[in-house]
Amino acid sequence: MSAASEYVDVLVVGAGLSGVGAACHLQMEAPTRSVAIVEARAVSGGTWDLFRYPNVRSDSDMYTLGYEFAPWLDRKSIADGDSILRYIRDTAERFGVAEKIQYNTKVVSANWDSVAAEWNVELENATSGERRTLRCNFLWANTGYYRYDEGFRPHFEGEESFNGQFVHPQFWPESLDWSEKRVVVIGSGATAMTLVPALAKTAAHVTMLQRSPTYVAARPDVDGLANWLQRRLPTKSAFRLIRWKNVLLSTLTYQLSRRRPEVIKKALRQGAVDALPAGFDVDRHFGPAYNPWDQRLCLVPNGDLFAAISAGTVDVITDEIATVTPNGITLKSGTSLDADIIVTATGLSVQLLGGFSVSLDGSPLDIASSLAYKGIMLTGVPNLAMTFGYTNASWTLKADLTARYICRLLNVMEKKNVRTCTPEAPIDGPSATPYIELSAGYIQRVADQLPKQGHKMPWRLYQNYFLDTVLFRVRRVNDHMRFS
Repeated sequence: MSAASEYVDVLVVGAGLSGVGAACHLQMEAPTRSVAIVEARAVSGGTWDLFRYPNVRSDSDMYTLGYEFAPWLDRKSIADGDSILRYIRDTAERFGVAEKIQYNTKVVSANWDSVAAEWNVELENATSGERRTLRCNFLWANTGYYRYDEGFRPHFEGEESFNGQFVHPQFWPESLDWSEKRVVVIGSGATAMTLVPALAKTAAHVTMLQRSPTYVAARPDVDGLANWLQRRLPTKSAFRLIRWKNVLLSTLTYQLSRRRPEVIKKALRQGAVDALPAGFDVDRHFGPAYNPWDQRLCLVPNGDLFAAISAGTVDVITDEIATVTPNGITLKSGTSLDADIIVTATGLSVQLLGGFSVSLDGSPLDIASSLAYKGIMLTGVPNLAMTFGYTNASWTLKADLTARYICRLLNVMEKKNVRTCTPEAPIDGPSATPYIELSAGYIQRVADQLPKQGHKMPWRLYQNYFLDTVLFRVRRVNDHMRFS
């Protein structure tokens, strides 16, 4: 775009899994709208390019994490990071989206001009620092939910004295050599459980040090039924069947976890007992005090974590850190752990909208006091959407529903010949329910910075694909939406 014509109908922020999917949907379902994509980094792929730690992989099956319009064809359903990145970039090329991405372009702020019915979006070149303004009618943030430039990293008493190396998985050094080294991985989430078995292949020994345990489920990385169907049915038919089968199973599992948590707890415990050596203290190390899905459940493909523990190359210790010493860590129990490398798999720093500020006619918007509409717009804020996937299922299931709804919304606006759509506030106002109902630390640390939910649909988030299919694809677009 030339400097004299810096206007676009829809500006998509982010060229990761969600942003590429959003742009593809716009190409197919709202083709009359001009579209631009800005990406703060120098490459596309988002999470799947940023995370470079060993064994990085999805903990969701690719038949639901993949796009509904681009069937996943690889044999493995639980895929590695490189395969997912390749899939995203191939999809962007195939649908003509790659050529629309402006790299090294960070959104700094966005101000809604109600007279012009436009967003004035301030962009910064990540290389030169030069800034410019782009105008758009509709602003769509596909920026994920965490900071790319900062992970959550608590300070540990005495860490300055450590003679070895601290590493955060979000910024994994390409040259790091852990072979024959003693490694302590601090954390009990998906990142830790992905890293530990990978490091154990060549490290002298690996210890997974957790303050509290997490529910863990082992699952094959190959879906035998899916591969059987793919050999016997047309590609699209097989993909749809597999996708709906996996959606149904994950939904049933989640609902059973909420209604009969003791059933799921028993099944998860028995799975761990069967996979681990006799006498292993399963209740201490894999028996959380909370119910399943109060926090996200961790998946270990092919039980690789359990296999590494059984092989004796990995220890799991549930304790708290008293201090870091020159040669390792001293725990509050008095136990000492020797370490050459300490990996702080301690979580993410959550943020919405990629951290850019929003204002309406010059007045700053306080997102924390806002009310979410369908989980993707903010009540009272015109022409602004954000993609936020599921926390209890594959992210892209919700991202695809979001994209199809936004395209419907844009097409209705075009048909009505209007330029503004604004979600209206409910009569009963917001509830006390937080935007994301997880007790995980990375969510609780920012709960007071996130929007609120309402009491009922469309201001209530149900984390249910079937209810959301009705909400996004069946219910009318002008459901508590004001056009002008």
